[in-house]
Amino acid sequence: MDTLTRMRAFIDVVEAEGFSAAARKIGRSKALLSKYVRELEDELGALLLNRTTRQFSLTEAGHTYYQRASEILREVESLQETVRESSSDIKGRIKISASRSFADADIGQCLIDFCAEQPDIILDVRLDDRFVDLVEEGFDLAIRITRMQDSSLIAKRLAPFRVIACGTRELIERVGKPERPEQLSSLPCIVDTNNRSRNTWHFQKENGPPISVQLSGPLEINSPLATRRAALAGLGFTLLPDFIAQPDIESGRLVAVLEEFVMHDAGIYAVYPHRRYLPAKVRVLVDYLTKWFKDNRRV
Repeated sequence: MDTLTRMRAFIDVVEAEGFSAAARKIGRSKALLSKYVRELEDELGALLLNRTTRQFSLTEAGHTYYQRASEILREVESLQETVRESSSDIKGRIKISASRSFADADIGQCLIDFCAEQPDIILDVRLDDRFVDLVEEGFDLAIRITRMQDSSLIAKRLAPFRVIACGTRELIERVGKPERPEQLSSLPCIVDTNNRSRNTWHFQKENGPPISVQLSGPLEINSPLATRRAALAGLGFTLLPDFIAQPDIESGRLVAVLEEFVMHDAGIYAVYPHRRYLPAKVRVLVDYLTKWFKDNRRV
């Protein structure tokens, strides 16, 4: 049995967090996976996993081996797919990180549409509002809604993105419409705690100085969709991603405020590790998302 096979078995067990779960996931027996991992440990002369009937964890050596082995296998798979990419046989699994707000919004349809068009590719989408470490956690791609900073990652801009400050007409009639960001400090606001600055909102008029506003309100919650519902209930002003707020703005359910102070330099990006060989299946997905957003987003 070759080392790569044992290495794949070890990674499958780690990512499934157990032998039984890995066996169900990849369609091999638990005994066979246990045999492969034991042989790998014998080959290395090191214990990689602590395993009892109730506990499963990586040893220090196992953690180090998992990180490097994952990178090696991705390079091997990337090289194989690069050699084969001239054929039309695009298949395999793509592990993707995305935020819950992205997947739950209308633009999350792009992933469903891709699956319908590419039935031989499996999208393994992990929804998490934190920024995952793509290399360390073994992701092929992340979809991020942000202002991109210097990074060792490669980022493909899919669409522009901005936030919208808004509230209901009833709220504006009751407390007044803010004309300057500083006025929000004395008005009820709903805070999406996914925002890194939480209770501090940042604004900037074109060519003007940045403005930071400390605010408070009746609700703080880590969900843009729940924030939207609270805004529609008239609890306060809020900041919403444009792809969530726009339908309510167009229907009149919400009213945009402070539009000239909201920054517009963010975007929706497909982000992937800087590797020599980009797998053909990932390239197909990035190309599809680029076209999807061009066809479906109003710029």
